[in-house]
Amino acid sequence: MAEDAEHPESRPEPAPTGAPREYRMEELARLAGITVRTLRFYRERKLLPPPRREGRIAWYDDHHLARLRTIAALLERGHTLNGIAELAEAFDHGRDVADLLGVGTPTEEEPVRLTPEELAARFEGEVTPENLAAAMELGYIGTDGDEIVHISRSLLDVSSALVREGIPLAEVLTAATRVREHAEALAALFSDVILRHAPEDDLHRLRPLARSVVEAELSLALDRRLQKGGRRGERD
Repeated sequence: MAEDAEHPESRPEPAPTGAPREYRMEELARLAGITVRTLRFYRERKLLPPPRREGRIAWYDDHHLARLRTIAALLERGHTLNGIAELAEAFDHGRDVADLLGVGTPTEEEPVRLTPEELAARFEGEVTPENLAAAMELGYIGTDGDEIVHISRSLLDVSSALVREGIPLAEVLTAATRVREHAEALAALFSDVILRHAPEDDLHRLRPLARSVVEAELSLALDRRLQKGGRRGERD
């Protein structure tokens, strides 16, 4: 194809320091460790976003290179090309990190940046377009270029630990939706109590007390559940 032919005289001048790198098809394929034929195939399958065109010449950038490396990593993990295409579409149309952090950076939770392959490694075999959509709907993850941002390291660690214990990610996310509803109600309850007796500024100062109450009550509730389960076992 003429648009993808590599001609020495048409090589780009070195990019200024700090400017985005751009690549002809042959150079991009070499850097990604694949053939030009494979690159064309990925492009036809819409696994890659369209290149920038300058006349009949297609220019690719580091975003395309990162996507190709992600494809390779996901293929190694057993994902099919169809599945990768669906994931790529989910990533490309997912909520932006600016939307995710629209209410401001969390004051106590630590956001985490991951590549798509790192996310796939965290949730082996569970990263599907459906689960991505559910996590985005919850506001757990957003996209920032080639990276994924999870709103909370604590929630990320707990979710991946539950999946490692054999609980499907879909069920973890469904439970998270219900937990969110209860957490919102508890936050409203605590805020109402504080605001009836203290200035609004005290909400931030006293929030550790609210967290301690919820943790203690949840611990006691789990004790009651375990005791009931033990008594049922005795009757059986």
